[in-house]
Amino acid sequence: MENKDIIEITRELGRQLQKEEAYIAYQAAKQAADEDMELQKLINDFSNVRDDIEKETSKDENERNNENIRKLNENMRKVYAKIMTNERMINYNDAKDAYDVLMARITAIIKQCSEGEDPDTTDYMPSCSGSCSTCGGCG
Repeated sequence: MENKDIIEITRELGRQLQKEEAYIAYQAAKQAADEDMELQKLINDFSNVRDDIEKETSKDENERNNENIRKLNENMRKVYAKIMTNERMINYNDAKDAYDVLMARITAIIKQCSEGEDPDTTDYMPSCSGSCSTCGGCG
């Protein structure tokens, strides 16, 4: 087999990947989150507050306003909580987690095969991420 054959097989893998339910769900959730203007405003607000905190904490100790840092941190936590309870963000995170599991499995199988494992029997053995919502493992 020439290199161009393995590249074509890889392209076919890419085409099949884009037909997978996890991929389709992830792309739809990503688009929905990107189009949610309220969510995008919250993400922008979070980024701005984080930048403000970085500016304040990078000041010399005698110029730093610790009360302002405390208020900014409190505000950042509130904005973060709003982001993480947004339905589209929840859907995005769930879809991304499922897609990441699929990609980890694909990557692990390819890597193991490149190291000489049997392509018909090698598989991905996930370690516990601590997130039971995306795991089918220990049940």
